[in-house]
Amino acid sequence: MRFILVLSFWVGALLAENLSTLQHSGVKTTHVMSDGSTKEVLIERTISPSCTNVGINTEDVFSGNYAGKGVPVACQKSFVTTVGKIQPMTFAPGIMTVGELEVLDFIKNKVNVSPDAYILVDARKRDWYEQMTIPSAVNIPFDEIEYDASIPEDFERIQKLLGFKKVGETYDFTHAKTALLFCNGPWCAQSGLAMTQLIKLGYPKEKLLWYRGGLQDWLLFGLSVIKPHP
Repeated sequence: MRFILVLSFWVGALLAENLSTLQHSGVKTTHVMSDGSTKEVLIERTISPSCTNVGINTEDVFSGNYAGKGVPVACQKSFVTTVGKIQPMTFAPGIMTVGELEVLDFIKNKVNVSPDAYILVDARKRDWYEQMTIPSAVNIPFDEIEYDASIPEDFERIQKLLGFKKVGETYDFTHAKTALLFCNGPWCAQSGLAMTQLIKLGYPKEKLLWYRGGLQDWLLFGLSVIKPHP
């Protein structure tokens, strides 16, 4: 038993180490643009050379606007943080919350390898998605998941993207994809609303993952984004 526990510990440690290297090695993926064309993208953590020698101390990190006078502009990120509603760390029992390294791993080893079984979902409205998104993400706006008889094609598109289908009065999720959803940031409820609607339809919770940090945290760490227009 002790041997199994030790082995499990080291396997976990190795997996964690492998995940951490993705922010340095980058992740190659393909993004489907708005016109249907594809674009090869390298997701990487962009850090200006001027930032590598900046000393990290309390005055530099938590001074004034939370960036001290000695920190070059290229090393700073500014975001509006007084909008929306802070989201909980856990959305619902059975749905795993993930961070940036897990998203990179999901893109590299799941979406890139088995696109028929995995999908990265930008749950924001289309105008937000069109401004910028995480490379390889597919836009499934949270407000289009509920069936609307006036525009049935929207819901048909979602069924095709997520891999489920309507059978009589219920839905068949036998071949549903594992979906990792995100929206604007830890203050954004749009991905939560999308998951709520999917769960109401019967989507298996074990096939839903949530990137709580969303686009704001993604940008905070200097990770690559893409504008879906060619």
